[in-house]
Amino acid sequence: MKKTTDEHKKSGKRILFSVVFLVLGFILAFSYRTLGKSGEPGSIKSAAFAQEEQYRESLINQQERNKELSDEIAAKQEKIRKYEQSFSNREEEHAGLVEEAKDLRLLLGVVPAMGQGIRVTLQDADYDPVEQNPNDYIVHESHILRVVNELTISGAQGLAINGQRITSDAYIKCTGPVITVDGRTFPAPFVIEAIGDTDVLSASLHLKGGVIDSLIRDNIIVTTEQVKDLRLSALRNES
Repeated sequence: MKKTTDEHKKSGKRILFSVVFLVLGFILAFSYRTLGKSGEPGSIKSAAFAQEEQYRESLINQQERNKELSDEIAAKQEKIRKYEQSFSNREEEHAGLVEEAKDLRLLLGVVPAMGQGIRVTLQDADYDPVEQNPNDYIVHESHILRVVNELTISGAQGLAINGQRITSDAYIKCTGPVITVDGRTFPAPFVIEAIGDTDVLSASLHLKGGVIDSLIRDNIIVTTEQVKDLRLSALRNES
């Protein structure tokens, strides 16, 4: 009877151990699954973070490259602007040289001159040859030169005396009642024509104590006229 009881006890222990091991195995299996599932979001999160960092780095590199390209474009645009400015300056210089050459040709008298201007006429005053000295009442080359020089200083672009075009080195000589201009002889009255700004030319001659006043003091009859359309022929070279 006692032997049977011992066998029952041993059998009960084996069953108990089996149940314990079964429960322990079940717990371990459940824990492994739970831990495995809880680790999957962490792995996904790590992969997403790595990809985000890669995108961020790529974006930074692209921004830096865009800045380099923007700087390069700005440098090329500045270079083009300088070229354009250089071309513009050259065109302006060319236009200035053309205008200067035109003015020089007008002053040299090698081309006809046309435009607004002024006409100054000098005449001998009336005098009594018996009681008065004729030289005190006739036009001399000094009178003509005063007018010519004043007009030249005031910006006249072309000058002529009695239709004869003159330049800065023109030879003007008085011989009695006539004058000689570059070898051509002209009687009075002497008509001096100048192309330029009519207001400036006229004002320069009529300054108080200026050319006109000095001519009147020398008994020269002076008349001035502003002309809208004045034409001067080119210089005539005669041997």
